[in-house]
Amino acid sequence: MKSVFDQNVTAELIDRIEKLKSSTAPQWGKMNASQMLAHCNVTYELVYENIHPKPKGFMKFIMKNFIKKLVVSEKPYGKNGRTAPMFLITDEKNFNQEKTRLINYITKTQQLGESHFDGKESHAFGPLNKTEWNNMFYKHLDHHLTQFGI
Repeated sequence: MKSVFDQNVTAELIDRIEKLKSSTAPQWGKMNASQMLAHCNVTYELVYENIHPKPKGFMKFIMKNFIKKLVVSEKPYGKNGRTAPMFLITDEKNFNQEKTRLINYITKTQQLGESHFDGKESHAFGPLNKTEWNNMFYKHLDHHLTQFGI
């Protein structure tokens, strides 16, 4: 899998995001382009912002023991998969604002580098190694950019 910690890969992802227009229609799913960008931003909010509650109890058990494997593996996501409630974006979002936020998060992640993330505690999954962090970041972005034909 490509590495989000590689400057060339980051540039490629940003280039793909720049090709997205607010009017770009998805090839599958219900989100519009603005909602998809906001949805992708949630992954980074969980790392850089303290705005989402951490899972507790039974939900924490499910996240660490079942969902984690799906999220951090190299196996691609399928179309129209289920998502966690905090990732559901149903209201309208500002396309340019969400695009700028996502590009800034991607750039910040690349600049911090893989050593910053190796062993870092995930919001829902506990400590992840640098490969798991990369897989989670890259796979999610690639999935949704592909969803929009980019």
